[in-house]
Amino acid sequence: MNRGPRTLASTFAGYFVLVFFALVFLYPFVIQIATSFKTEPDAAAHPLSPVPDPVSLAGYERVFAGTDLPLWLGNSVLVTLAVTAGRVLLDSMAGYALARLRFGGRRALFSAIVAIMAVPGVVLFIPKFLVLNQLGMYDSYTALILPVIADAAGVFIMKQFFESIPPTVEEAARVDGAGVFRTFWSVVLPMARPALITLTIISFQGSWNEFPHTLVAVQSPELFTLPRGLADLVSGSLGKGTQYPLKLGAALLATIPVAVVFVVFQRFFVRGANEGVEKG
Repeated sequence: MNRGPRTLASTFAGYFVLVFFALVFLYPFVIQIATSFKTEPDAAAHPLSPVPDPVSLAGYERVFAGTDLPLWLGNSVLVTLAVTAGRVLLDSMAGYALARLRFGGRRALFSAIVAIMAVPGVVLFIPKFLVLNQLGMYDSYTALILPVIADAAGVFIMKQFFESIPPTVEEAARVDGAGVFRTFWSVVLPMARPALITLTIISFQGSWNEFPHTLVAVQSPELFTLPRGLADLVSGSLGKGTQYPLKLGAALLATIPVAVVFVVFQRFFVRGANEGVEKG
């Protein structure tokens, strides 16, 4: 089928707009990568140049030799894995209970969860600090993990997905003698793979990049996660100068794990979503 001039023009204009906005969004990442390989004078003289001249690894050498990046990385891995696993387990269990179990106050509880999603996190900073301090958990790994090990948004996502699963699947499992937990764990949860992968991506990304919570949870440098440590670098803890190569090199290293997890899990998520459409 031949396309007319007007159709070709509109197609070209559409691609032009897409490419333009893609470049607008990608250019800051290009600058970040390029600046991390620049020397201090080059970064100060040409901050927006996408080409380092000359190419230098001094910024990365200072990241590993002059900062506590390995410590921050270890703390972030520990906290992120614990929080992600906790959210996937607890949010899925809570979502299934709200979607399928019948108990008094179920609707009120779900309304409260939705209301929590509307509360700005900054409002809870002082109460969170007071609670952690009162319970003796302040400035510990427990303070970094326990208050954020479950979230309202994850419960909402899982509840909505479980409600889309036909109840006949669970009824067949109960006929075979499976209890509530067995039905949830062996029958319903495997069917919720797209929602679980979505929740995993959101939880991992949110926990890895979590900064405000660390401000009210810990103060010891040995408990800093990557966002807290990078904020310490940006505030000028290493002395005078812009130190753009060091700061952006550390930021790039902190970005890589999130990008890898997103790319890998996105592939499985798209596959699971396509399977769900085909079954539907």
